[in-house]
Amino acid sequence: MSARPAGERQRLAVVFGGRSGEHEVSVTSARSIMREADHDRFDVIPIGITRRGAWLSPEATGRRLARVEAGETRSLGEEGGDPILHAPDVLAALRTVDVVFPIVHGTFGEDGTLQGLLEMADLPYVGPGVAASAVGMDKDLMRSVFTAAGIPQARYLVLTDDEVRSPSADTVAAIDALGYPCFVKPANGGSSVGVSKVRSREDVASALSEAARHDRKALVEEGLDGQEVECAVLGHRDPRPSPLGEIRPTTEFYDYRAKYLDDSAELIVPARVTEATAGRVQELALRAFRALDCSGLSRVDFFVRPDGDVRCIELNTLPGFTPISMYPRLWQEAGISYRELISRLVDHAFERHAEVRSHA
Repeated sequence: MSARPAGERQRLAVVFGGRSGEHEVSVTSARSIMREADHDRFDVIPIGITRRGAWLSPEATGRRLARVEAGETRSLGEEGGDPILHAPDVLAALRTVDVVFPIVHGTFGEDGTLQGLLEMADLPYVGPGVAASAVGMDKDLMRSVFTAAGIPQARYLVLTDDEVRSPSADTVAAIDALGYPCFVKPANGGSSVGVSKVRSREDVASALSEAARHDRKALVEEGLDGQEVECAVLGHRDPRPSPLGEIRPTTEFYDYRAKYLDDSAELIVPARVTEATAGRVQELALRAFRALDCSGLSRVDFFVRPDGDVRCIELNTLPGFTPISMYPRLWQEAGISYRELISRLVDHAFERHAEVRSHA
């Protein structure tokens, strides 16, 4: 916990927005956190980042949020500007806070870059550290770690640079061998941004082109039949898994729109799986969390095949925190309210920070 005098509220900075394709998701998540945080405990300080990377003071962030609340826009603005080292009002605000909830999804936030800044500033923050965030953001590296940890996964290929822009005949043949349908994803990304379902060889080029808009590496993953289930993990030294949630998308797959815009997917909590399968998923979720050396929170996604076989799809180190997001919904099923969840995550941030300091 922070050293503030008893009875004095802790200053919680919520940093959000950012340069990734998940900017609007971040804004929605942050609005929920700022609204639902325990205001008897926290003095919430909003710090926004525009789509082009300009850091906004708490006062400027408040003005942008008022426009979002009024329905005039979904973003914090498109303009560029001075980065944080040239934003003295933002640096001054950060010097006054006790802990940070970074909810910048995607690149330049969820990928270890923001976590590294906060480590250098010696500020406690919610979520996994630099290495776990960086590896968790890169699906290529994450899958290598999962392989080493013996975590079962879907078959996949990783393509880079020229092979993404102009796949060779050998690459197309390797994709054919995975079978159709398959999925093409940017290696670095989240919220299904840039993800395509590929039904035949004719769809490969356009899917890779879409992935290349978001990253130099692309992951091609076999399509799996079965139930898509998710497990949330919460904690630091002794993390615990949540009950499972099941997703039944009404679209081709659980895409960005279904996750954050139209609430069209059916979210079934708890998931309709056997007790044995639920235990297997929870065990693998904890194994994945520990394999990446995560802390605080993560959401781990799986497919449960008709024969009961479980395959891990990915781990999200900073899952969506919108009102319809699976991570808080799963903990609500376990009896932890959204407000209490925020408080517990802050407690784990202080716990991790104290541990890091003890080894400095």
